[in-house]
Amino acid sequence: MLNQHIAMRTEYSLILTIWEQSVAATHTFLHPADFAFYKDLLPTFLDHVELRLWSIGGQPIGFSGTNGDELVMLFLDPTKIGAGYGHQILTWLIANQQITKVDVNEQNQRAQAFYLKHGFQIIGRSQRDDFDKPYPILHLATRDQRV
Repeated sequence: MLNQHIAMRTEYSLILTIWEQSVAATHTFLHPADFAFYKDLLPTFLDHVELRLWSIGGQPIGFSGTNGDELVMLFLDPTKIGAGYGHQILTWLIANQQITKVDVNEQNQRAQAFYLKHGFQIIGRSQRDDFDKPYPILHLATRDQRV
């Protein structure tokens, strides 16, 4: 059974490990220097989102971060990707936190397909990410949030 709780600062190192493994498996387009750049920045963002650690049988499998109605981060242990846990987490976040928006790297085709399958639509695109890195970002929203 999938469980979650608000993550504590003492769990940040675990969250960083999950992030590192997940991004290494899913963001193969990242330049190694950019991977290190984002890894160094991640801890500074954790205090600014509602951070949840997701687990099965007491074993952490991923984490999510939300800010209002926006899903800011959702990362899974790469051995758990494709097993339906992302679906369960996103469904819970939509139902319980009214998530209606998410940004996704355009090069991350699997994540893009995941969100589109769950009712999100592309409403915009940025050529570069928020740090002016050359990674296009797709802005997605649920149908009722389109402009």
